[in-house]
Amino acid sequence: MLFVAFLIGVVAGLRSLTAPAVVAWGARLGWLQLENTPLAFMGSAASVIVFTLLAVAELVADQLPSTPARTAPPGLIARIVLGGLSGACVAAAGNLSLAAGACLGAAGGVAGAFGGYQARTRLVRALAVRDLVIALLEDAVAIGAGLVLVSRF
Repeated sequence: MLFVAFLIGVVAGLRSLTAPAVVAWGARLGWLQLENTPLAFMGSAASVIVFTLLAVAELVADQLPSTPARTAPPGLIARIVLGGLSGACVAAAGNLSLAAGACLGAAGGVAGAFGGYQARTRLVRALAVRDLVIALLEDAVAIGAGLVLVSRF
């Protein structure tokens, strides 16, 4: 279960707001049992709406040329914090340590940010395609992996 906390952090490293959005949906749909935990708010309608709208905005903003690198401090900090939140939620759903889940989710956020950056730039170069093609593939991987992770409880 703690490995899943790390992996949801990796999703946050790819797309910072996708991880909490899929966690919120997972909690709302009953896939993640967060009731009676400090993170129960993640299953509220408000959390689902806010995180979903922010995640969609991030998917659009990522395609803009002016978007800073995910490894730059603001983006990296967001990935660490949101990976930690998402990891803590996964740990809480498994009745495990929130602190351990948060730490593993944050570590996954760092791994996903740097690993995703390397994978994306190398794939663009190796396949000689526009960055947009790989960015859209990365979006699909982040969303799909996040949904698979939170639906397995």
